[in-house]
Amino acid sequence: MNKATQLSPLRKTTRHEDAVSLATEQAEHFGIDTHSEFGQSLIALATTLYTANHHTHDLWAITLDGLSDLDKNDRIAWFNAKRFLSFQLAKILDNLQNPMRATYKTIATKNGHFASKGAYPIFDNVAAIFSASPVITRTATYLFACTEWVEDAFNGREPLHDIYSRLLNPTSISLANHIVDIEAGDMADQYLAWNFNSGMAAIDGLLSHLLGREDIVLASRNIYGGSYQLLQDWYRKSSNLDIAVEWVDGYEAEDFAKAMDAAANTYADRIKAGRKIYVYLESPCNPHGFVLDVAGISRATHERDWTLIADTTVGTPFLHPVLKRTDPMERPDFVIHSYTKELAGSGTTTAGVVIGRNEDMFMPKGDAVTTISPNGNARTVNWDETLFWNVYYIKGAFLDADKAFEVLNGMKTYELRVMQKTINTLALARILNLHPDINVSCPALPTSPNYALMKNNMRLGLPAALFTIDMEGSTNRTPIDPDVFKQFFDMLEPAIGMQVSLGQTNTVALCPAMTTHSELSKDALNRAGIKPTTLRIAVGLEDPRMFIAHMQRTAEITIDLKHHDFSSQFPSPEEIDDIYRKTYLDVQQQFVEDLPSYRTLMQ
Repeated sequence: MNKATQLSPLRKTTRHEDAVSLATEQAEHFGIDTHSEFGQSLIALATTLYTANHHTHDLWAITLDGLSDLDKNDRIAWFNAKRFLSFQLAKILDNLQNPMRATYKTIATKNGHFASKGAYPIFDNVAAIFSASPVITRTATYLFACTEWVEDAFNGREPLHDIYSRLLNPTSISLANHIVDIEAGDMADQYLAWNFNSGMAAIDGLLSHLLGREDIVLASRNIYGGSYQLLQDWYRKSSNLDIAVEWVDGYEAEDFAKAMDAAANTYADRIKAGRKIYVYLESPCNPHGFVLDVAGISRATHERDWTLIADTTVGTPFLHPVLKRTDPMERPDFVIHSYTKELAGSGTTTAGVVIGRNEDMFMPKGDAVTTISPNGNARTVNWDETLFWNVYYIKGAFLDADKAFEVLNGMKTYELRVMQKTINTLALARILNLHPDINVSCPALPTSPNYALMKNNMRLGLPAALFTIDMEGSTNRTPIDPDVFKQFFDMLEPAIGMQVSLGQTNTVALCPAMTTHSELSKDALNRAGIKPTTLRIAVGLEDPRMFIAHMQRTAEITIDLKHHDFSSQFPSPEEIDDIYRKTYLDVQQQFVEDLPSYRTLMQ
């Protein structure tokens, strides 16, 4: 957009370029006598604003060009100088409110039903710009400046105007910008995010955007049951999109590369007809918390010029920052989070997000951009091929302001919560693993087949707060009676919540075979390592020893009735205390040592 005419109500049709002419034309457009005292004052102010906008763009360009070369002191100075300019501009707007209000009163208040109009929002909203937390924008619609600006807004060319809260809302936009900063870090300028009303809505929104009829999806075996059902029971149905779904059992890049080559061979006819292959991952995955080599699988996917989707809800950007890899070949094309879990953290709202590269997420109507794919190939993306216009603009699963505010509030403490849960997870897994009748599936244990991948892919080699146990027996031990196990599980409250979901402040547990993964067939459950007595533990913030103590007491009045020595096989109290203390200190020390040094912070 022409920066000289950007502020004009006739920005699309004006023939003027200089500030005075534009300001005069503006006054005339609104029926103002340009020779009157009011007209002259209005033109003078508008001229100043046109000039200020020009200088604002200059400042913008100078900042983008010079920021990378500035030292820390200059960055602080530049930020605060521009920050104060924001207050000055807002003060000008605030000063404009009183004359506006006075004029408004002479027009509107004599209406017999004046109260039905409600408060005129511009008068009192200026101070809200400086709210220390993003404002909860509870509105369905918005005020517009003028006809030509509205036209630009509906074409995606005027970000000041949120058209409708079903599409855009300032609170939700604030959250979308924040999650991109957290997820992508220094590369945040390459990514955009769109928020949805749930994690499943985000998954479905992205899949419905990408998948065409008879496309092929390679999916990791251990994914959330709802995601499995969406792919297997909806997209795969011939009456819907007839998607081919291939499940990959491994976790290594090599496992997926072999599956990719096999799929390319199996579906050669579809590919020849123009169908595409997409790779769908969940890491760490549900329910065992096992980690996939997302970087290596991304590279293998991009080498084939395919698209990779990664749901990293369980790991969070704190433990599993997949978009901070320096090599674009090792980054997923799209990242999904269910805000409902660790990011919001309190279990009081449902929300989700899709993060992708700018060109895949949004551009104004009519535009196209030629960009470079991670593998170096050039590709052209049209505006109607972006997630916003293809799906987000026309579907209704969008995040409202109240939910967005809840997530923003929760994210302020999510790193502290995730760190404590990691400590608790390690302690629980290590303690339970010492019981001969409890089989622990947790990548944090050195005996786990997923241990090396977890150490190499997760921050500090730490696990997410999710793992499973079962009591299916072992070589030397018989399985626990299923009826007794059910009785045992039913009595784990109140120390552990019998609840669905994960990422809450409290520890929750459930049997995936009966709940989150009940959509899977017996064969699929077996392939996913989910047994009848598999118990998924989503670890909370409580002292994990409390759970162990309750578990042992519960076993005394349930499992011991048929397996008399079960409760006595737990480690001794002293050993449990020792494991917890050592785990706590070790993880905290790792985290502190990983923080940037003071010298680095001063740079």
